Amino acid sequence: QVQLVESGGGLVQAGGSLRLSCAASGRTFSSYAMGWFRQAPGKEREFVAAISWSGGATDYADSLKGRFTISRDNAKNTVYLQMNSLKPEDTAVYYCAAELTLGPYIAPRRGYDYWGQGTQVTVSS
Repeated sequence: QVQLVESGGGLVQAGGSLRLSCAASGRTFSSYAMGWFRQAPGKEREFVAAISWSGGATDYADSLKGRFTISRDNAKNTVYLQMNSLKPEDTAVYYCAAELTLGPYIAPRRGYDYWGQGTQVTVSS
């Protein structure tokens, strides 16, 4: 069982940056691949980024490559999402998720078992 709590959301102007954090409970955080997803009003939840439990593999939504960076600190049980050059269309609730995986280089886009409550990111134009 893993409990996830996101933080770091807020209001930022277009072109600005934010870093989201997701703190996980439990002693087995390093066994979980982690992902970030987002859901804008009236839209379906979409994949943003993922990182393997080892940190050795990452994956990004094609449209976000180059602006967003996912990372993790297993000693702190925390995964991060650095978001740069933010655009109004990045406005959404951002969720982190965890999946127990066997492979050190598996960064899945789906199939997550545990979810946080989300943090709001609003980008003004």
